[in-house]
Amino acid sequence: MSELALLPLRPQDEVLCRRCEVHCEKVVYPSACLERSCPFAYAYEEHGHTFVGCLQKVYDVEIDVGMMRAAERRRDGFGAVRAARRPLPMCRSEVDPCYEHRAGELGCVNPEFKELPAGAPTFRVFARLED
Repeated sequence: MSELALLPLRPQDEVLCRRCEVHCEKVVYPSACLERSCPFAYAYEEHGHTFVGCLQKVYDVEIDVGMMRAAERRRDGFGAVRAARRPLPMCRSEVDPCYEHRAGELGCVNPEFKELPAGAPTFRVFARLED
């Protein structure tokens, strides 16, 4: 069976890809949910701490808001968590390749996996050139 026959019908809906040696995963930024006042973010208090999570289960962890805010004050910020399901259009998400140095000559064997939900940019600007 050829490698193309193993590709799913909608690879952009998957949250991880292991079809080559690079091993990519979709990640989301929970701090962006709070910044953007996402309607699917929820919060609750327990043991004197406030925790937040996602009603749509885009990520399936509940995060201590105090620890998230403390991490956001540092240079690297809180960072991303692995998506448990396809990110929603309002999610700040990206594809995180785990072993980029393993990429083959032909590049990604599953390029549709890197398609992000509508409403998110499909490219990144790495540098701006000025005259």
